[in-house]
Amino acid sequence: MSAATGEAAGRRVEEILDRLSAAGDPKATASAEELVRVLMDFYGAGLARAVELLSAQAHDPERPAAGPLAELLDDQLVTGLLVLHDLHPEDVTARVERAVRQVPGASVAALDTAAGVLEVRLDGSGCGCSGSTDSAREAVAEVVAVFAPEITEVRPAPPGPKEPALLQIGVRPGLVSAEVR
Repeated sequence: MSAATGEAAGRRVEEILDRLSAAGDPKATASAEELVRVLMDFYGAGLARAVELLSAQAHDPERPAAGPLAELLDDQLVTGLLVLHDLHPEDVTARVERAVRQVPGASVAALDTAAGVLEVRLDGSGCGCSGSTDSAREAVAEVVAVFAPEITEVRPAPPGPKEPALLQIGVRPGLVSAEVR
């Protein structure tokens, strides 16, 4: 199940609840809404416990530094659930950086969490046309939406100054001075 599937499932639940409400049976609607709340509480509690257990393992000096918690936090579905239930152990900055690392050639240029804006550097791989930059920016926006829904705008960073070309100075052939010989 992908993050997109999780998002689609949420929309589907809303559609079903809306249909029940439109049918006019308030008892059925109330029961369905209660069922959704109970299930959300149930799997939210399970996720909280998993994070608690994995966090304890992560702080165990006998375990490798990255450990299974890092693997869970890199997973879009797990992260989406943790963020949904406000259980993610990382702050928004760390989650954004983790998300951007999942898109090859992208890096965080600037992040304003208060304004919900992320500027990314894109390595320009591909044809160099604006289409490849747009698709890379969209890929970053999609993954950031899962990891950090607080970020509402993802835009490419303005181009920085170009690095000067390397200038090589050498002796022209045939003009070797007496000192060089």
